[in-house]
Amino acid sequence: RSFLSLLWRTAISQMSDEEVPDPKTLAEEACKPKCATQWGKYLSCTKRIAGDTTGEKHCTGWYFDFWKCIDKCAAPNYFKGTK
Repeated sequence: RSFLSLLWRTAISQMSDEEVPDPKTLAEEACKPKCATQWGKYLSCTKRIAGDTTGEKHCTGWYFDFWKCIDKCAAPNYFKGTK
């Protein structure tokens, strides 16, 4: 077996053993407490329409408001570790 194939297998096995956390996910998780108001409004909406059998009612606007808050908060942190 060649040195390169051994090196390749070693690199692959290390990658699967040690998963590097996604910086985007970490930034988004850190921002969730700051967007609790938007999340609360979304949850209130889902409770309010829980009995809807027509399928016409939805909470899309509140859901997007929550993710807009997350994106606005987390975006400056996405590339902090890069040069």
